[in-house]
Amino acid sequence: MSVVVGIDLGSTTTKAIILAEHGEVLGRGITNSRSNYDLAAAVARTEAFINARFGQVRRRAEENSTVAAVDKLRRAFILEQMLHQLRRLEQLMLEEVEKSAPAAFKAPFAIALREICRRIAELEEQRFKQPPVLRSDFFRDAAGSAFMQFAEEIGDPTGVSFDRLVGVYDKCIIRVENEPLDLDFRDHIGSALARIGSPPALADAVEFAVARDLTPVQIVGTGYGRARLPFPKEQIRSEILCHGLGAHAMFAGTRTVLDIGGQDTKAIQVDEQGIVTSFQMNDRCAAGCGRYLGYIADEMNLGLHELGPLAEQSRRCVKINSTCTVFAGAELRERLSLGEKREDILAGLHRAIVLRAMSLLARSGGVSDEFTFTGGVAKNPAAVRALRELVAENYGARTLNISPDSIYTGALGAALFASRMVN
Repeated sequence: MSVVVGIDLGSTTTKAIILAEHGEVLGRGITNSRSNYDLAAAVARTEAFINARFGQVRRRAEENSTVAAVDKLRRAFILEQMLHQLRRLEQLMLEEVEKSAPAAFKAPFAIALREICRRIAELEEQRFKQPPVLRSDFFRDAAGSAFMQFAEEIGDPTGVSFDRLVGVYDKCIIRVENEPLDLDFRDHIGSALARIGSPPALADAVEFAVARDLTPVQIVGTGYGRARLPFPKEQIRSEILCHGLGAHAMFAGTRTVLDIGGQDTKAIQVDEQGIVTSFQMNDRCAAGCGRYLGYIADEMNLGLHELGPLAEQSRRCVKINSTCTVFAGAELRERLSLGEKREDILAGLHRAIVLRAMSLLARSGGVSDEFTFTGGVAKNPAAVRALRELVAENYGARTLNISPDSIYTGALGAALFASRMVN
């Protein structure tokens, strides 16, 4: 089967989408953007093809009434990927200790690191046996939070301290992220099948998916880091054009698009064919974008995915004077010292972010009906609530579209441009 690929290289995440010849979305992939942009694009593309293979498995399983087992198989596959990367992380940390640690610390250092990795693996095995919970999709986040917890528990202030353990982790996790590890479908599907003791019908569906040929005939890239994508310039498209076309493909009635990404915010007006007619973009700093929220999460020692739900618990929205990332930590600490609740501060932060976006929307031409919200921040319930309220206050009733796959909008637009190049 001939397919086309769209890649959106963002400042914080890189996304990929695979389309069939007739435009059907076959697979989606995402990874955190690294300093090595070539690798980030390759990993997102690999994940999209894995996702496409699982789509083939699901379609075949539907014929054999084994669909329920496919979700379990997918979770087992992700666990196998996780354990594979964890083993590599452990190997690199032990090598670093052997190379750099003082002689008196080498043995206790190695014992501590092996114990931490053993506990992380055990924790992941336990999570696999339980109902899935909301957590980060990325190895660094999943492994990092567990590593900090266990390092704090076993760190010895007089020897192999918490700080020493974290220092080795920080040095080696970067190397793990920047290595082209074997994470393809064929690399781990066998062990994933063995883990769940799959029925023969599911094994048959996997064989079908493995044998199915998926041949990319065109690829187009876009995004904040598009100039660094390893493609010829004729295969690069503006992220404004891609987000406009992608939003239109998701919701045909779209006339206004707001994309809040990691590093910039885009307000876009499109016509009935998804062609951009005007836009405004804030790309001077990360204020009011995903990276700003990431900074706030770090300051509060929370996961990024926890900010929105916590802000939703607010009973009194605190007015925030600045959304500048440089001053965010200072204002946050000041508010906390004054006795303000975390959830109320976060509600105010989310409203301040959306207020900046509203300014861009006004300069681009306002908010038409229908209005589509895209980007990773569209998954944040507090940001969505603030946006609904502010749009209603300023423009009245509007249809607000948000897709569960909103973060892939730019990649979808790129894939659609790729499809047009073929057809």
